[in-house]
Amino acid sequence: MKNADQDFSVEDMEYLRHGEQALLLSLYRPNAGGPFPLIIDLHGGAWNTGDRTGCATRAGVLAKAGFAVAALDFRQGTDRYPSSSQDVHFAIRWLKSHAARLRLDPGRVGLSGQSSGGHLAALAAMRPNDARYATQPLEDSISVDAQVRCVAMEWPVINPYSRYHHAFKSLEQPETASWVKRIPEFHDTYWVDEETMIEGNPMLILERGEQIKTPPALWLQGTPDIVHDYRDPTTEQSLNEPERFEQNYRAAGGRHEIIRVPYEDREGAASFELLVPFFKKHLN
Repeated sequence: MKNADQDFSVEDMEYLRHGEQALLLSLYRPNAGGPFPLIIDLHGGAWNTGDRTGCATRAGVLAKAGFAVAALDFRQGTDRYPSSSQDVHFAIRWLKSHAARLRLDPGRVGLSGQSSGGHLAALAAMRPNDARYATQPLEDSISVDAQVRCVAMEWPVINPYSRYHHAFKSLEQPETASWVKRIPEFHDTYWVDEETMIEGNPMLILERGEQIKTPPALWLQGTPDIVHDYRDPTTEQSLNEPERFEQNYRAAGGRHEIIRVPYEDREGAASFELLVPFFKKHLN
C-alpha cells in the first residue's frame, strides 16, 4: 500500500506457516528504484507480547532513508525458545531467496531489533549457522545462508539471565520495584529455566568463547534505563551491560559502538535516524 504522504509503500505478506498459524511480515520499500538493501526488524515485548506493528516508526525512518525494511511477526511466549530464533533464521533466508521478486538485494542484509527483539537480532547475527535455528527448510531445497552484514540493537535485553535476576533484585526495594511487573513471569514462560537463559544468551556466548560471527554492531540506548542498562547482580562486574557487551564483542573481533539518547526520546523518529549512518556504512 502506497501512502501519498510518504516516500515508501508497505506490503503485508505471509512468509511462514506453522499449522494454522500464519506468520506475517510488513515490507516497507521506497516507492521508486531497487533492488534495495534490506533491514529485518524485530519487535520487543519480553518474548511474550507485541507484533510487527511495533516497528512502524523505525521502519518508516529507514525506508525514507532508502532501505527496505521487513518487520516480522514470529512465534513467542508459550512457543518458547528457540521458536523465535527459528522463525527469524527462516525469514532471513526466505527474503534472500525471494529478493528478485521483492526488489531486494540479497547481498546487503542487516538486522535490527528492540528490547527482546534486540536480543533475537544479536543471536541471529552471531549464530547464523546454528542447526537449532535452521530447522525450517526453504521450498524446493533452495540453498541460501542466514548471514547478515551488520546488526543494530535498540536497548536490547542482551543477557536474559542477568535481567531475570535484576528483576528479582529490583523487587527488594520499593523505589526500584515498579518497572518489574510481569517480567519474571514472561521469562519463565519463554525460557522455562535458567539453564536455557544462559544458553541462548549473547553476552554469555561471548564470555564462553563460542565460535560465532561478529558483524559490525550498534547499540542504541536510552538513558537512564533501569530495565536495560544495569550491572549484572549475579557477578562482580564493574561495567553496566551495554559496556560489558561492547568490551566482549570487541574482544571477539567485532566492531561495536554505543549511542546514548535521552530516555524520553528513545522511541522517536529523531533517535531512529541515528541508525541511518550505521546502515548506510555497512549496507551501501
